Amino acid sequence: MTRERTRVMPVGVVVRRRPGVTRWQKWTWLPVSLLPGAAPADWKMLRAEGDTVEYHAVTLSLELHHTQTEAYLIALSDKVPSVYVVMRSAPELEPAIPIEVLHMTASAHEGLDYTDSAEVFVEKVPMPPGLIAWIREFVDMHHEEEIFYKRQRDMHRIDLEEEGIGDPRIRQLADVYRAPGARKKDTLQ
Repeated sequence: MTRERTRVMPVGVVVRRRPGVTRWQKWTWLPVSLLPGAAPADWKMLRAEGDTVEYHAVTLSLELHHTQTEAYLIALSDKVPSVYVVMRSAPELEPAIPIEVLHMTASAHEGLDYTDSAEVFVEKVPMPPGLIAWIREFVDMHHEEEIFYKRQRDMHRIDLEEEGIGDPRIRQLADVYRAPGARKKDTLQ
């Protein structure tokens, strides 16, 4: 039986545009849902309700790799299993649509790596049940739990002598790290 090492599925990203809450931001753009197996799209309007509009922004390939199953398990074990959608501000592409959806991943590690960049922003989008089952099947097929081995110390006794601690001219054990000149002078009282 040969096991597939990677899996790819086209997944559409639905982005919602709502009026902004401040006068400095006219609109807020947020990915809200995923469409597994979607056809290619380029900001196709799905529905409008007042000033709020939902677009099928783009269809990207969601790739699973057999070496990242631990990261997929972390994403699946979230309170709400999610895919990480990576976007950037792109007013130069089209003034009416100032963002660009760049990438999506089911890997929690990769999603976290993208948050380190100031050029992109990452949003978690809930996985539909069919996508959860598709990823879980891949993880069940490839995941192997790594056994944790606790490191053992050498049998060499290191507590028998204390090398290099303090100055031999210092009398008290509490003064081991104090310099000889910093010692209080004996006073008569």
